[in-house]
Amino acid sequence: MASDFATDLRVLRQDEWDEWYDNLIRAFGGVAEAAEERELWNGLTELDRSLGAWDGEVCVGTAGAFSFRLTVPGGASVPAAGVTMVSVAATHRRRGVLRSMMRRQLDDVREWGWPLAVLTASEPAIYGRFGYAPATFHVSAEIDTTRVRLSVPPGTDDVRVRYARPAEVLDACEAVYARLVPLRPGMVARIPGWERLGLLDPESSREGASPLQCVVAEREGEVVGYARFHVKPEWDTAGPKGTVALRDVQALDPAAHGALWRFLFGIDLTSKVQVRGRPADEGWQQSVSDIRRCELRLRDSLHVRLVDVGAALAARTYQAPVDVVFEVEDDFCPWNAGRWRLSGDAKGASCERTEDAADLALSVRELGAAYLGGVSLAALGAAGRVRELRQGALTEAAVGFGSAVAPWLPHGF
Repeated sequence: MASDFATDLRVLRQDEWDEWYDNLIRAFGGVAEAAEERELWNGLTELDRSLGAWDGEVCVGTAGAFSFRLTVPGGASVPAAGVTMVSVAATHRRRGVLRSMMRRQLDDVREWGWPLAVLTASEPAIYGRFGYAPATFHVSAEIDTTRVRLSVPPGTDDVRVRYARPAEVLDACEAVYARLVPLRPGMVARIPGWERLGLLDPESSREGASPLQCVVAEREGEVVGYARFHVKPEWDTAGPKGTVALRDVQALDPAAHGALWRFLFGIDLTSKVQVRGRPADEGWQQSVSDIRRCELRLRDSLHVRLVDVGAALAARTYQAPVDVVFEVEDDFCPWNAGRWRLSGDAKGASCERTEDAADLALSVRELGAAYLGGVSLAALGAAGRVRELRQGALTEAAVGFGSAVAPWLPHGF
């Protein structure tokens, strides 16, 4: 629906940030964030990549973008707009405010020369119409550590686990994270300032749990992993049954991974490890004695939008050779529409315009869903969302687009 009022859509100024952010908070329920959270997001906001919609002097819409570099299959780091802080005031719904911000934002991303835009969706149905699709998924779990046992790989006993103050080992933990970023599609390289997100610990968000705790895993004096967590004590007539609420765990090898998870399973006076937002294929799932008592739940995480189809598809590699012509539909970014020939393998790829006959027909959403290797083009074909025009083309493309490890977004934004 077209806007029926004169909206001023403009790049955000620093002196407008407080009102802009207050509008965002109100749109998400109006519960004020702790001062440290507000200060962090103020510092991370990229003003020149943020938009505000104004009705006179009143902010009625917000949308921002972070300058991310996203790991894609093959390990390359690709520029991506991390779309964030999107809101429309309840007084101005269904007046075209969101559409105008999405239109301006994707035009800007194209002008910046970035092939991708990504987001995490409060309501996924909203963003499909703008070409976004869920491309990564994460696992949450409630592990009953009184009944689930954990096996660990050889070498685990050679890893020392020790407590450390989170801020004091931040640099060492970030070095571990940085080494892992190229190894899994969907991971985001943290630019200066973002390391503070992992230490954010307002008391109002703990829900009765302890302040943030941290352990590091070391081998021969080198930090090879870390875990950050809270402990929530609880007692009943039978005794202690506290919860370990895991915030983050990263490790460079299976033994370090096993040492950290063994530690988490064995914290005194606890009977449960609460896991949120972990990779769908994380190793601990293959090490537990009873996966059913871990109560796994799968949820969408990162949504991907190809802003430049040719550049995006050429930026990643393919685990098996592909030579396929896509007929792409893209109503919201029509510069992507038409036929593209993708030729690639594990060493590299090219993707160019072509007049050749199409092998597969799909929309930009299906390409976004499959882009990181976490959603199969064959599954999308089975749902009727990819049409095979040349026999065998769907299987060829589906195998090529796959990833040896599940893509994963390590934290929200």
